[in-house]
Amino acid sequence: MCSGIHRNLPQVSRVKSLWLDFWENDLIEFMKKHGNLCAKAKYEAKVPPYYYIPQSCDCLVLREQWIRAKYEREEFVATRVCQDPCSAGSHEGFLWKRGRESKQFKQRRFLLSAREGVMKYYTKEPKGPKAVISIEKLNVMFQAEKIHHAHGLQITYKTDGQTRNLFVYHESGKQKETFKMRWFSLDSEERNLLYFKNPLDAFPQGQVFIGRRVEGYEVRAGLPQGISVKKRKSGITMVTPMREFLFLCENDREQREWIDALNGVIAQPLSG
Repeated sequence: MCSGIHRNLPQVSRVKSLWLDFWENDLIEFMKKHGNLCAKAKYEAKVPPYYYIPQSCDCLVLREQWIRAKYEREEFVATRVCQDPCSAGSHEGFLWKRGRESKQFKQRRFLLSAREGVMKYYTKEPKGPKAVISIEKLNVMFQAEKIHHAHGLQITYKTDGQTRNLFVYHESGKQKETFKMRWFSLDSEERNLLYFKNPLDAFPQGQVFIGRRVEGYEVRAGLPQGISVKKRKSGITMVTPMREFLFLCENDREQREWIDALNGVIAQPLSG
């Protein structure tokens, strides 16, 4: 249930049961004036059309990230000034796309336009876009194993009553080493892997939620095929429902310690 996620956000959420808790009069009046419709109007005022809103049947990590983006970071409120490049207008770049017949990957230019509400990709610029896809009709998911690349994506959309899949990847992870030195802390109780730029930083730069194996979480020794580093180091691949996180350890002993610790969290039942 989403209430469990909200309980872990006391700075932005207050959870009370209709049956088990006592409701003060002022709280009842507050809920009358600021109920679900008012909250939705405020916190979902500018949700990008391509943003996937999780349903109750989706995995925990999707629902948690939606709640954090909505209430903790307030990414979709109307008064927010700093927006991501996609929701601010457009985002474009080159991806390697697999051909329908040849199955070979060729470089194509992709353009995501929030203003037009479409995604386009081009094979030859003078001839215009090869396809113009409505953002409302597409879905994107990580598919590293299917595409055999750590940065692989499957773009699914409907056209002429049929479902079409585009398989693409971004080449940066394949051509150059993108690992950066970070300090990590594992909060087993909250199931979070936190990372810091400097070991004495007061606040983490980010965190990775660690769910259960039945939800698609897994830790593997080594790095995916196609990922290499200049200096020989022990790698760890942490698989989540949304993406794979890649880490390097200084030696095999450190690698084993982290794998054991992460597996220990994955094996834990979720707290109620």
